[in-house]
Parts: sequence; structure tokens; C-alpha cells
Amino acid sequence: MKILGLDTSNYTTSAAIFDTSDGTVKQVKKLLPVKKGELGLRQSDAVFHHTKQLPEIITALWGDNSEIPAAVGVSVKPRGTEGSYMPCFLCGEGLADSLGAVNGISVYKTSHQIGHILAALYSADRLDLAGERFIAFHVSGGTTDCLLVEPDEENIVRATELGTSLDLKAGQAVDRVGLMLGLDFPCGQGLEALALKSGRSYKLKPAVKGGSCCLSGVENKCGKMLEAGESPEDIAMYCLQYVCAAIGEMTRYALDTRGKLPVVFAGGVMSDKIIRDRLESEFDSYFAAPEFSCDNAAGTAVFAALKGNFI
Repeated sequence: MKILGLDTSNYTTSAAIFDTSDGTVKQVKKLLPVKKGELGLRQSDAVFHHTKQLPEIITALWGDNSEIPAAVGVSVKPRGTEGSYMPCFLCGEGLADSLGAVNGISVYKTSHQIGHILAALYSADRLDLAGERFIAFHVSGGTTDCLLVEPDEENIVRATELGTSLDLKAGQAVDRVGLMLGLDFPCGQGLEALALKSGRSYKLKPAVKGGSCCLSGVENKCGKMLEAGESPEDIAMYCLQYVCAAIGEMTRYALDTRGKLPVVFAGGVMSDKIIRDRLESEFDSYFAAPEFSCDNAAGTAVFAALKGNFI
């Protein structure tokens, strides 16, 4: 049987098929178009672009397959917390509800964040952790969250915040510094490519207190480095090393306060090789492959498969 997953975040239109016969995932996704020099989109523009891109994505994913999906999983809000809401998720939810009604199939709704966590577990071949307690990081343009994740009968897993960024999110820091250096949004891949040309290593003391971090300082510091004539490569490396150092401190706090638990890193920022390599060398941790780190619908398809007892 094939389970359809949908995710319409503020960055990407995504759809995926989870095949219960062999456990494979096929996904198709497309970034929302952002004008050069701009940091993201207004919600009204995101909704417009999702509306245009969803038919294209579904056609590319499903092709000539006449098989009706056994169920649909969809993200309907950013996080599992009360009051979490963004209009862009209505696009995926509306399509999922329509497919469910027309085909008489179940629609399983979750959050974008839980989708990220389950995609990471799937990619790391550790879906078994969904039945245990573990620490998860969701690090992207909208979040820098350290979470205690526990099994939950209703929602498969429940995520409780242990720490977060109190100002700029990690992905925002990366994108702002990237635009500062003339890169196109989203700037993650471009900033990583620049940083890999740098030979610098910085001694950093990130602003972390009580498990939460502040990242606005990295943007200010990178601006001063640029004014002082330092190379874009070194500025990019400083930014990524600072973000990595902050996440490392947050991880140590979580392990010190919650005990020795597995750590799972998810979200687009965690696809960065510089950050991943450093954290992997220090912690007993699991990472999603890049295609499952950035926004994707694989996690919502996996959610539906678990929720519907298809696996």
C-alpha cells in the first residue's frame, strides 16, 4: 500500500509516498519562489504559490499510477503546541481533506515539527525510537528548538520544549548573513560552500542560558567582520561555527538535565556538513540525510503509516 504525505511549509511545497511493501519513500518538493535580496515570503504569497505548485508536485509524484493511496498524512500547523498556526499549512490540509472525502480514506494530521522528527528517525533507520524517550533538535528558519520527545498514543510522539532561541532562529541567522554576503535565499547551501573554502577555526562562547540561546549577536558580529574587510569565506565559517557551538551547548544542557538519552538532529540547518561533522564527533547522535533534513513530506507520510497501523 502507498501512503501519501503532504507538507506546505513557509519554504517548500512537498509531497511524498511511503510504500508499506518495502518501506521506501519517494518524494517531490519545490521551493517557494523568493525575490532576490528578500528574506522569505509573506503568508499570503506563500499560500498563493502552494496553490499553484501543489498540482504540479502531486502529478510529478504520482505520475500515471492509478492506485488510490491507503491514507494521507499532512502537517496542519508548525508545532504541536496550542495556538500554533500559519495559513500556509491550510493548503496541504485542504488537499488532504479533499482526497480523503473523495476516496473514502483516512486523513492523519500532525505538526510540521513532528514531521521533521519522524523524517529524521526514518532516514537514520531509527523509527524504533518513536517508542522511547529521546532528545530532538528542530533547527530551521523558523525554529531552534531542543525538545524532549516521548511516546504518545494519540500523536505517536509528544515534543516538550527544553530550550529554544530567544531571538534570531538559526536558519534566520544563516539567511541574514548569507544575504549580507550576496547569496540567494535560502542561503544555507551557499553559505556552507563559502565556509568550506575557509581555513579558520574560531574559539567561541555562545550566549546560552538555561538551555536556550541568543543568536542575534552572530549577525552583528558578521556585519562588523564584513566592514573590517574580512573574507566572505571566513565570515561564513564564523557564522556556522557559532550556530554549531550554540547547539552544542544546548545539547549538553539537555543531557545534563534529562540524562543520557539518544539525540536526534532534524531541520534544514542540520543538513550543513560543517555543523553535522562537529556535533557527530561530540555526541552519540543521529542525523537525517540532507533530503530528509530540509522541509519534506516524508515525515507526514511516515506519521500516517504509524497512526493507521500500516507498519
